[in-house]
Amino acid sequence: PMNPSIANIHKIRNVIRKKLNAGDVVRLGGITDCFQPLELKHRVTYETIKELNANNVGYLIVTKSDIVANDEYIDVMDKNLAHIQVTVTCTDDAFNGKYESATPPSKRIKAIEKLQKKGFDVALRLSPYIPQFINTGVLDLDVLNSVECDKIIVEFLRVNTWIRKWFDIDYSEYTYKQSGYQHLSLESKIKYLECITRS
Repeated sequence: PMNPSIANIHKIRNVIRKKLNAGDVVRLGGITDCFQPLELKHRVTYETIKELNANNVGYLIVTKSDIVANDEYIDVMDKNLAHIQVTVTCTDDAFNGKYESATPPSKRIKAIEKLQKKGFDVALRLSPYIPQFINTGVLDLDVLNSVECDKIIVEFLRVNTWIRKWFDIDYSEYTYKQSGYQHLSLESKIKYLECITRS
């Protein structure tokens, strides 16, 4: 964070023009969030979106930031090309701040609702969905289910050694083993999906 590497917009433009075709779809923000606070200074994502629009290339934005709903980005994004997923893991701002430095979830939810009202293809990305957060109150289902958004995408927590060190939760339900991870059983997943009433 003290010496960040900023993407080169000239290289990005060249890739878009030479490697992508109209109708393609690219993902912005996977390993690295494309709406970190530095975006407000360097505008790489803003300029990338303009270039994608000019070449009729679709874009899936995945972010933990509310910057995506700033008016200048709403104005530049093409509703026919933009698909936006804003990640929310819990609904408690104070708890969220203990394990990640991203925008508080309350602001992300407001961004989702603003984008929905503006007519964008936007989804709340519940990722990872940690049902144990419901029991501790940091994931309030009433808040989650009242978000004004047509889509909720759910990705359940996959548990490995690193995750066990990161989250202080009860892992006793994660009994299904596959590909080096422990998962909830299908029955448990169905039970917890039924708690999500907006889809």
